[in-house]
Amino acid sequence: MGGHTTGHILIDGGQTGTRLRIETLAGTDDRELGPIRTDQPVVEQIAQALHDADIPEASWSMAAGVSGLTPQAARPSALLAAVADLGVTSVALAHDSVTAYLAANRDRFGVVTAVGTGVVTLGVGPAGIHRVDGWGHLFGDAGSAYWIGRAGIGAALRDFDGRGTATVLRDRAAEAFGPLDELYMVVQGDPDRVARVAGFARAVDAAARDGDAVAQQIVDAAADELAGSALTALERSGHRPGEEARISWMGTVMAANDRLRGRFVDLVGEAVPGVDIGAPHGQPLDGVRLLAGLDEAHPLSAEVHRSGR
Repeated sequence: MGGHTTGHILIDGGQTGTRLRIETLAGTDDRELGPIRTDQPVVEQIAQALHDADIPEASWSMAAGVSGLTPQAARPSALLAAVADLGVTSVALAHDSVTAYLAANRDRFGVVTAVGTGVVTLGVGPAGIHRVDGWGHLFGDAGSAYWIGRAGIGAALRDFDGRGTATVLRDRAAEAFGPLDELYMVVQGDPDRVARVAGFARAVDAAARDGDAVAQQIVDAAADELAGSALTALERSGHRPGEEARISWMGTVMAANDRLRGRFVDLVGEAVPGVDIGAPHGQPLDGVRLLAGLDEAHPLSAEVHRSGR
């Protein structure tokens, strides 16, 4: 492939959408692709997304941070083989908590909580790496957009059938999903139900901003869950009182929801005074970009699955 520009293909694969960046000497090309479904093989979805993306002919290195990636599902050699026809010569693959951590904190010890449709919290410290939650919408993801959206719909239905406190979420749910007595059937039958429920988190946030007490309680409970996960990850990764650490976040849920973020910062700050709590240094694709060059001595290096030269 002599004569063609060598560049980098970066992928941030999430449950509601995938961001693709193509980097060459001429600049960057950012694109939005479809979601990564965690109930289907991940490698095949990444390969298909790249083949559908009309990648220009060149010699590429590829790095990806992907939601729902388990060590068994990573299979970097299989991914490299599936995209070699596009000119990809090396692959670095990791769970999106790893790339979120690098984007938020670079190589400093500390914690990141990555809050999107789902949520996973990662602590990195003297004792190594400790992951908290990320167990999916059926069993975990406490404090995530799905968790908030589901709680909001539940509150709306409790108001509707007489068990709960009156809330504007009742009207908001009807606007989003139709008649409330049919909502559960409509959502259960929707193949995009996870993303659709997670999308209702925006309605909960808006209602909380407008002073709805039920919505505010849901947002506060989400912050409590996220703070608890962050503190657990910090402790289990070996942090000791007085030691330097950085706690940050990733994702639009924390970035856009002032009440949620403010309560999270307050709770963590009270529990571990002196720890640096701040906004992320970059975006997820920035963390993906750091995968390939990660120092082998860093604890996160063991979480990166590689193949190729």
